[in-house]
Amino acid sequence: MATKTAKKKPARKKKPKITLKRRVIRWMTRALFTVVAVIAFFIALYGVVPPPTTPYMISERAREGPLKRDWVPMERIAPVMARSAVAAEDANFCLHWGLDLDAIRTALEGGGGRGASTISQQTVKNVYLWHGRSWTRKALEAVLTPAVEAVWTKRRILEVYLNVAEFDAGVFGVEAAARHYFGVPAADLSAVQAARLAAILPDPKGRSASRPSDFVRRRAAGILDGAATIRADGRAACFER
Repeated sequence: MATKTAKKKPARKKKPKITLKRRVIRWMTRALFTVVAVIAFFIALYGVVPPPTTPYMISERAREGPLKRDWVPMERIAPVMARSAVAAEDANFCLHWGLDLDAIRTALEGGGGRGASTISQQTVKNVYLWHGRSWTRKALEAVLTPAVEAVWTKRRILEVYLNVAEFDAGVFGVEAAARHYFGVPAADLSAVQAARLAAILPDPKGRSASRPSDFVRRRAAGILDGAATIRADGRAACFER
């Protein structure tokens, strides 16, 4: 009787070993996707929810103690305040997508970065990043600003900006600033008061809205005219209803 020959089982293929280099690449890829997902989450979140605090507020709280800050929606901010901030900091706010390339080009030709930062960039810096001059921060700011512009409306960007900007040591947001300097809510700010608040924004600890220097008075007068101009020529249309 013929015996059946036993069939040989096919040899199992050995799984290729994952090298250290591939492990590192895989880990870095996952980490990158995680970071992007977290950033996207917070951009979407703060598009509808007021930021509870910012990195700069945390550092100032540690240095100054309790802060003065009251979040108010745009409906409770005098329209002239919004126009004054735009006239002072970024007159072409409604015309760019976050980075004002013309302003950047002009600033570079003038030998510096002064005046090139838009309200959108300042909002990103204030909400998500840290203060100070560094190429790392500027690079992150340049990446995040278009993303915020793509998700938030212009009105929302300006609303957040006015609520997180520093107006004096330990005083953040236009509501706290209006009460701190003039004893009125942000909704009741006059055109002159709004212009003076906008005039101190570049140097809130070195300038006063209630006791303005000659420089602040002159700057406020120019902002007053600028606010009227952008309202007349339509450059305020993107954030006014």
